[in-house]
Amino acid sequence: MNKFFLISFLFLCQLGYNQSSEKENLQNLIENFFSAFHAKDSIALKNFAHPEIKMHSVAIDVNGKTMLSTEDYTDFLRAIASIPETTKFREKLHGFKININGVIANVSTPYSFYVNDELSHCGVNTFQLMKFKGQWKIIYLVDTRSKLGCE
Repeated sequence: MNKFFLISFLFLCQLGYNQSSEKENLQNLIENFFSAFHAKDSIALKNFAHPEIKMHSVAIDVNGKTMLSTEDYTDFLRAIASIPETTKFREKLHGFKININGVIANVSTPYSFYVNDELSHCGVNTFQLMKFKGQWKIIYLVDTRSKLGCE
């Protein structure tokens, strides 16, 4: 009986370690996504995504009205690549909340977005990922964008 508990305990410890390791992998993936984003590297950005990725944004205007918009990932990549060299932008992440359930995962990252060192807006990114051919790929990206409640 004691051997059963010992084996069960060791198995659960291994599962916890694997999930911790996967969380680190997902956090690194999202950090690398934003490194490519800041570098305007559309090729690297494309490699982070599943070919059928979906994107939405929920904008909240100064009156609190919410609007939903859809963007094609290819259009997003073109827009990033076309940002002029003179425009400096930075999305500062304020932490990670990561949930994994088998071959799917969710990563939420509150953020503040700066253009030419001026705060533009803030919100939360939510990435839905799936394990595709042994690699995590972004399948859905939704973000909120607001000028309300930013630092």
